[in-house]
Amino acid sequence: MPNEIISAEEKQITAPAEIHQGSFIESFRECYKLAQTLATSQIIPEIYQNKPADCAIAVDMANRMNVSPMMVMQNLYVVKGKPSWSGQACKALVEGCGKFRNVRHQYFGDKGKDTRGCRLTAVWADTGEVVEGPDVTIQMAKAEGWYGKNPKWSNMPELMLAYRASAFFARVYCPEILMGVHVEGEAEDVAKGEKIVSDIL
Repeated sequence: MPNEIISAEEKQITAPAEIHQGSFIESFRECYKLAQTLATSQIIPEIYQNKPADCAIAVDMANRMNVSPMMVMQNLYVVKGKPSWSGQACKALVEGCGKFRNVRHQYFGDKGKDTRGCRLTAVWADTGEVVEGPDVTIQMAKAEGWYGKNPKWSNMPELMLAYRASAFFARVYCPEILMGVHVEGEAEDVAKGEKIVSDIL
């Protein structure tokens, strides 16, 4: 029987998918090679040591985010089975995404009061327009149930306000930088076994 002839149109349809799949597999192989080396290192966080599979995920995330694998491993940890970015990483990711400049936390209200709050503000790099993230207050933390679930809200409220304000800003204006991962405090604020109804809860 004669060999089947594939039309030019069919080649145009099938070739991109084949190339994409091959590129992905090759990319993952390279990630895993690097991950195997990193897993033997003593300078990476202990939770990644001797765990090449976990290191491979960190390397893959770093590649997609265009950051150092070490940055991911130093700032990504697991809380109750859910990966979470450290609080300081969220603001750093906002600053490093290239969309904003003059990124800073802005506190308001009286310390020790439920009206005490924080928002993350920045300036759009392309237009120069000032943008403000959603306000996060102690009153909100209590109303949402975060305050009672996580002792950090009463022990270090200023820090928790800043972390949550950074997370809110990122989820509104540049959600892609978080890669769908929670930020420090978010996972802890969800009770064990409780259904998460929103990414920002």
